[in-house]
Amino acid sequence: MNYIELNITVEPDFSEIIMAELGELGYESFVETDEGLLAYIQEEDFDQEKLDELTAKYLELTTIALTWKSLERRNWNEEWEKSYEPIEVGNQIRVRATFHAPDPSFTYDLLIQPKMSFGTGHHETTWLVMNEQLSLPHVGISVMDVGCGTGILAILAAKLGATSLEGFDIDEWAVENTVENFEMNELTAETEVFQGTIDKVGQDKIFGGVLANINRNILLAEIPKYVQHLKPGGWLVTSGFYETDQADIEACASQNGLKKLRSNTRNQWACVVFEK
Repeated sequence: MNYIELNITVEPDFSEIIMAELGELGYESFVETDEGLLAYIQEEDFDQEKLDELTAKYLELTTIALTWKSLERRNWNEEWEKSYEPIEVGNQIRVRATFHAPDPSFTYDLLIQPKMSFGTGHHETTWLVMNEQLSLPHVGISVMDVGCGTGILAILAAKLGATSLEGFDIDEWAVENTVENFEMNELTAETEVFQGTIDKVGQDKIFGGVLANINRNILLAEIPKYVQHLKPGGWLVTSGFYETDQADIEACASQNGLKKLRSNTRNQWACVVFEK
C-alpha cells in the first residue's frame, strides 16, 4: 500500500484550517513546514477532484499551491523518522523516539517508532486525549483503544496503571506499529492487538475505560457498541471531531446512557469524557 505525499505552500495563518479540511478528506498525517505543510493519504483514497475544489475555495482568501507525489511505504516511514520531534503534554508526558535522549523531568516517558503523525501526539486530538487520561482512574482496569494508530494512548494507559490493553485498527501498518511500540515500552500489562473494528471484540469483554479518538461519523455509529463493552462507572474518552460536532456526540452519548464528565478543546478540535 503506497501513500500520497501532498506538499502545500500556504500562509501560516491558514495551515490549521487547511489541515482540518484535509482531515475531513481522509488525510491521516501532517507535518508543518516553513512553507506550509505536508499531508499524507493512502493512494487509494486520493481524490484529485476534491483537492481541486479545496484549492479553489482558499484561492479566494490566500495564496495556495499544491504538489503531490506517490511514496513507497519505506520512504514514507523514513520521512516521519526524519521529521519527528518529541511531544510534550504539560510537564508530565513526553512522547519520544528512540533516537531522542530521555528527559527525567517528565513523569511519563513514552517511546514510539514514529510512523504516523496522527497517532503520535502531533495531532490536536491525540494531545487532548492524553491530557484527559492524566485525570482518569487507570489502576487495575482493562482499557480498549479504538483505532489505536501507533498505540500511544494505550501505552499511556498502561503507564498510568492499566493491567490489560486491547487495541485494534483497520490499517495493518497501525497494528504492526502498535505491537512494535508496545514491545519497545516493555509494558507489564496484558496486551492484544488486531486488525479490524469494534465488531471483532468478544461480546463478553468488558472494560473499565475506552479510548476512542476516531472521527464524528464512526463515533456516532459506534458509541452504542462501546457502551456494551463498558462496565458501570467506567469511562469513555471521545475525540477526533471538531467543536462544531460536539453537540451531536454528546447527544448520542446521552441517548446511550452516558453522563458527560467534562470536555476540552484545542485549535477547534474537541474532546469529551463520559461515564457509564
